Order: sequence, then structure tokens, then C-alpha cells
Amino acid sequence: MPHPTLPKHQSGFTLIEIAIVLVIIGLLLGGILKGQELINNARVKNLASDFRNIPVFIYGYQDKFKSLPGDDSAASTHLTGADNATTPGTAVDRGNGVINGNWNSTTKTDESFLFWQHVRLAGLAPGSTNKDAGDFLPVNAVGTKVGIQSAAPFTGMNSGTYYICSGGISGKFAKQLDTQLDDGITNTGSMVAGAAANANTAGIAALDDATNYIVCMGI
Repeated sequence: MPHPTLPKHQSGFTLIEIAIVLVIIGLLLGGILKGQELINNARVKNLASDFRNIPVFIYGYQDKFKSLPGDDSAASTHLTGADNATTPGTAVDRGNGVINGNWNSTTKTDESFLFWQHVRLAGLAPGSTNKDAGDFLPVNAVGTKVGIQSAAPFTGMNSGTYYICSGGISGKFAKQLDTQLDDGITNTGSMVAGAAANANTAGIAALDDATNYIVCMGI
């Protein structure tokens, strides 16, 4: 008589093995999320540094030369290779304590553009002093321009003499910055975030985490 067919032994994971795999996956995911959180916190810290450092550049320059960087009509006397402020064209507007030009201006004669040449030649800030260099204008931690101007960048924002603006900042980061440096409300106080910093647009209170904004702070 033929022997009966023996049942095949089926292999598979035991409950203990599955549990171990799930624990390992959980640890890996937790490590990835924690690492991303650390990276994000570092970026916010670097973004905040721009808002803290630029006033130091201004005060340091004024202490050395009794003039405002960018607006200094005698910069070439103070610093070898510096360009004097010449715009907006009348002598009364040069050396008057106003930084003419937009914070992100690429016009080489604008005082907001010359600001960076002056503070760098004075040894107050790092970066190129060659106005024609591709990396002359500074960028923030997310690779977008950062700069300064005298005109209020948002409607109703008049809490400063000068305004530092930084672009391309996600709503999530903008809220963290406002909490660190101001009142935690992104359309009021000395720090405001919005879609366009052109003095005709109001700040936005409810920012979308994934949308990029311009963040400005008055000093």
C-alpha cells in the first residue's frame, strides 16, 4: 500500500519575531523623526541669528564711523574700496539715517545693497565685498535673500526705524521665529510675516505650515 502523504511543514514568522521587527521599525522611524526635528530646530536658530546679528552690524558701524552703513556718504574715506551712498540722488538724502532701497534690491547703488559692502569692509560681517560677485547678497538658512530697509514692509507695521526681512520661510518656521523673538502672533508686534513685503500688504495671522512667507522684524 502506498504510504500516506505527510503534511508539509510551513515556515513563517513567530509572534515574537514579528514583535521584534515592529519594535525595530518603530525605533528607526523615531530616530528619523527626531533627526528631522533637530535639523528644523537648527534652521530656525540660524534664521533667528540673522535678525539678531544685523542690528549688531549697524551699531558696530555707527560706533566706528558715526554713520549708518549703506547710507554712509563718506564710506570711501572710512573704508578702502567702499562706495559712497549716492542715491536717491539728492545730497540731503545721503547720510540722513535712512536706508533707501528694498531689502532684496539687486540695484548696486541702492543703500540697502551697499549696506553689505560697508559692514563687510568694516570687518563686522562675513562675505564678499565685490558687488559684482554672484554671492554678494546674503542668503538665509533656507537659501533665500535676507536684507534691510527703512520703509515699513507691511501695512500698519511701524514699530521700528529699520526693518530686517528674510524670504522663503515656511509658515511653521515663521511661527517658531515669532514665538522666539516677538509675541507669537505673526501679524502684530515687531515681527510680522506675509506674502509680500511691499508696504501695501498686511501680515497674516494664520500661516500655513507648508507655505513660504516673508518675515520682517522692526528694530
